[in-house]
Amino acid sequence: MQTFKVDGMTCGGCVSAVTRAVQHVDKDAKVNVDLATKTVEVESTLPSLQIIDAITNAGFDARTAH
Repeated sequence: MQTFKVDGMTCGGCVSAVTRAVQHVDKDAKVNVDLATKTVEVESTLPSLQIIDAITNAGFDARTAH
């Protein structure tokens, strides 16, 4: 499980957009978005940078959460 901080999410539409962006690059990815904490958990075999790129290309600021 990889966890990311994603800034710019404000509503359910944002949650859907982030989920779609990740699943576009890995259709089997399991994505859990917590809008309140602005975190996204992704279960995927993709490297974190590829997931960050997908979220960023969808219009959000994403980084790994530590």
